[in-house]
Amino acid sequence: MLFRQGETARGIYILRSGEATLTMLSSGGHVLLKLRATAGSLLGLPGVIGHEPYTLTGKVRRGSVVSFVSRTDFEELIRLDPSLSLGVCQVLAAEVRSARQAISDL
Repeated sequence: MLFRQGETARGIYILRSGEATLTMLSSGGHVLLKLRATAGSLLGLPGVIGHEPYTLTGKVRRGSVVSFVSRTDFEELIRLDPSLSLGVCQVLAAEVRSARQAISDL
């Protein structure tokens, strides 16, 4: 378990290898959305960028390799190299597209 829906976003997780599952539950505990993340994915980014709690629960499969970047370190990276902001926007846009696709598949 990397993080739970509703927890304070402490940082982002970089999935170096393996696979992760991202799940959103309703207030009644029903699965609303379930996404698969593969190597290279940034997990927890919307919460860190928005200074909001995580909106999904992130779990990795055994054997996966994950790195952690704290919110403070991430914000410092963006401040030192503003060009990284475009990459962050691209990752967030891809996440929005994935969520919309998952919703349309329901």
